[in-house]
Amino acid sequence: MSLIRNTFQARLRLSGPSFSCATGLAAALLLAQGCSTDSFNRPGASSLRDAVIAQSQEQLTQAGEAQPPKPVSRKKSKLPFDQERIDELGKMAGPGSYDLSRAPTIGENLQGDPTQILPISLGDAIRSAVEANLNIQTARINPAIGRQQLLAAQAAFDWTLFADATYNRVNQPQPTTLLNGVALGSSINKSDTYAFDAGLRKQLTTGGLIEVEQSLTITENKTAGFAISPDPSRFTALNLTLSQPLLRGFGEDVSLAEIRLADSRRRADAKRLERDLLNLIDETANAYWDLALAHYTLMVDVRLLERGIETRDVLDGRRDFDVKPAEFSDAVARVEARTASVMRAENNLRLVSDRLKQIINDDRYPVSGEAVLVTTDLPTDHNIEFDLVDSLNTALGARPEIELALSEIEDAAIREELSADALLPQLDFTFQVGLNGLDDTASDAFSEQNDGNLVNYTAGLAFERAIGNNEAESLLRLRRLERLQSVINHRNTVQQVIVEVKSALRNVETNYRLIEQTRASRLAAAENLRTLEVEEETTRAMTPSFLDLKLTRQESLARAELDEALALTDYASSIADLHSAIGVALDRHGIDLIIPSEEELDDLLRALPPIGD
Repeated sequence: MSLIRNTFQARLRLSGPSFSCATGLAAALLLAQGCSTDSFNRPGASSLRDAVIAQSQEQLTQAGEAQPPKPVSRKKSKLPFDQERIDELGKMAGPGSYDLSRAPTIGENLQGDPTQILPISLGDAIRSAVEANLNIQTARINPAIGRQQLLAAQAAFDWTLFADATYNRVNQPQPTTLLNGVALGSSINKSDTYAFDAGLRKQLTTGGLIEVEQSLTITENKTAGFAISPDPSRFTALNLTLSQPLLRGFGEDVSLAEIRLADSRRRADAKRLERDLLNLIDETANAYWDLALAHYTLMVDVRLLERGIETRDVLDGRRDFDVKPAEFSDAVARVEARTASVMRAENNLRLVSDRLKQIINDDRYPVSGEAVLVTTDLPTDHNIEFDLVDSLNTALGARPEIELALSEIEDAAIREELSADALLPQLDFTFQVGLNGLDDTASDAFSEQNDGNLVNYTAGLAFERAIGNNEAESLLRLRRLERLQSVINHRNTVQQVIVEVKSALRNVETNYRLIEQTRASRLAAAENLRTLEVEEETTRAMTPSFLDLKLTRQESLARAELDEALALTDYASSIADLHSAIGVALDRHGIDLIIPSEEELDDLLRALPPIGD
């Protein structure tokens, strides 16, 4: 009870008006109105945010201090080849041995027509996705929806104009008084009453309500044998009413809570849009490099098939000489298996192309179309520099998920404040002052009213408290538990971001090193096949076992080529993942967080078909 008593005393000092200053108080309350939309412009809010951010910074203490950026590095493989031999092997196999600008040859599409090949760059794909992706188009509308919700919440403090008119005819029996057997008055009460009311009311940010009402009541007496003066009468009243809670529901913290929550949702929607854009850029980049890998895989499989057909044909020409049927059948089986691999590679290229087309949603590359996209950009082989602590600090400041988690804590704190307010008793103060006038004409009645000689005053206090107050106490504890959940969720989000950044950095390092290892493996496999081909041209007999070895080495070289291509595309994808994990992908691609303007939204709304059509 001491808490309630102290709160009551503090609030009463702020809000308890005397009868003589009620009108001035009402005016002061009106002048003080202002619906702030900053959810945490209060001193306690900034300290809460600072405390939570300080806790998240503790996660970085074990990472140490920031160091000068270090480049990702790898050891040079020790191959017994000079540069001339490496260049020769590079023309035989590997990324440099293929003309990536040449459109791949693919069979007929689903309509039975030749397949059209369309080139696309990474930058073009990302720009198209950001502009036209359907999920992003949906997400872009959410902040505008949030703005309308905020305006709707602010509208609770708009002035409201009200007016009503009523007509009442009375024609009813009534008891009469008898004096010495003589009836005094009429046994029938008859009258016509016309009532007109108009006024303005406004919700105050203090939690109160102010209302100004002007009324005019016209009464015509029609009771026989009974007269009133004046008849008909015009009664006017101008009432100013102020209702103000003194405990529960008092102050801006309570009255503006819904506005703060609505504004928080609006800002959270903008952060979710930023998060979705980061994810979209990462998804587009990964899909792009998957397409590059699918294209490269098809070319490797086609070359492997061509080499297999050549070797099979050699065996076919020796079937009457020294090639057994089983040996030739083995070569045929390998060629057919390679043909199947080419078919799978072609289908995979189509599937990955359609996936990228769906992501970017570009009218030039419709999903329904049968054209196949191919990449024009090559995956990079250049190293990058990074610093772990700096990357983590950047991510904690740039990732929208961190701000969303903070917003959840702040929203939970607002709801807890509302629940703490609901714990207080209801103590409401009401004051009304009215000016009255009465005459046989409306103008004279208004004139008498405006003279201010006939004034009514009404003041009152209303108290209410639930016995036990169990519901309010349970709700307050619930809100505190929800705030505890939001704090834990923020810590979890911070840890997730840290893990994502570290994982992305490790993937970048690993994939960069794998490029060198897989390149060395490909060069060694190419040398093995080259040596065999030299022997074939010079000294070694074209025995079935020799040709079988040649087929095996062809397949080993193809696998080595695909491993190298996978390492290159994985490295490019891991760089995109790193930029997304740190939260800098939008800046790196020069993308602004654009929310549709009201004019653009109006154009979209006008394009909607009418309801019912």
